[in-house]
Amino acid sequence: MANIGIISAVMNKGDLIISDELNHASIIDACSLSRAGVKVYPHRDVSCIEKILRASKHPKKLIITDGIFSMDGDIAPLPEIVELGERYDAMVMVDDAHATGVLGQHCTGTADYFNVDVDINMGTLSKALASTGGYVAGSDELIDYLRNRARSFIFTTALSPPSVAAAKAAIDIIEKEKPAKKLWQNVALYKKGLTDIGITINSETQIIPVMTGDAKTTMEAAAELERLGIFAQGIRPPTVPEGRGRIRTSLMATHSEQDINDSLDAIRIIKEKFDI
Repeated sequence: MANIGIISAVMNKGDLIISDELNHASIIDACSLSRAGVKVYPHRDVSCIEKILRASKHPKKLIITDGIFSMDGDIAPLPEIVELGERYDAMVMVDDAHATGVLGQHCTGTADYFNVDVDINMGTLSKALASTGGYVAGSDELIDYLRNRARSFIFTTALSPPSVAAAKAAIDIIEKEKPAKKLWQNVALYKKGLTDIGITINSETQIIPVMTGDAKTTMEAAAELERLGIFAQGIRPPTVPEGRGRIRTSLMATHSEQDINDSLDAIRIIKEKFDI
């Protein structure tokens, strides 16, 4: 709802949105609702972004990308994107749903991680912050504009007080207790364990897909993991392309070493059973 409200308010007919092909579905829907022109570039392909910008005659342009991509766990090349935005007078928006509380010196997301500034920083309270709702950060002018023009904000009910309190408490924990340090230790331990049992890893973050292939194998492997006491969702088309099914595993700071070892044992079993 945050993406739909932001993008459809900021962009309009005659404008241009430049969007990564693996951006979240809410971004895709928001682009359609904005009525702006949309150019989709191959995943993380900065050279393609530049070609689009160089050819564009649109007066207003927006480059939008996920910070951490939700299905692969890789990170957007944000410094290069920001540089292109500055050079070609395009705004840059980052969907930091999976980076908030995780990336950066202050754990505020992808821009913090790369030490760059973006025009629009959107995120959710429902992932690392374990609440509900979303947020947008930007200039005073942008925020005032969205308060008056973002339809999914104006024409909806305010967050409940418990949701707000939970998110505020989670932010306090992130700032004071620094759980991200333990998270990254867990990620390193888990990735090493996966590599040791022959699983190929391309993820850069806490989201680590175990590739399974076709949809049938994916769902059967996920069900087997659940029988073994491990909950990890099977992801199949249309969420991912045909033949690119996966078990989407994700680490938390609160996972113990025993939790990780149990997960690795279960993944070893499904790897052998389903030949993945």
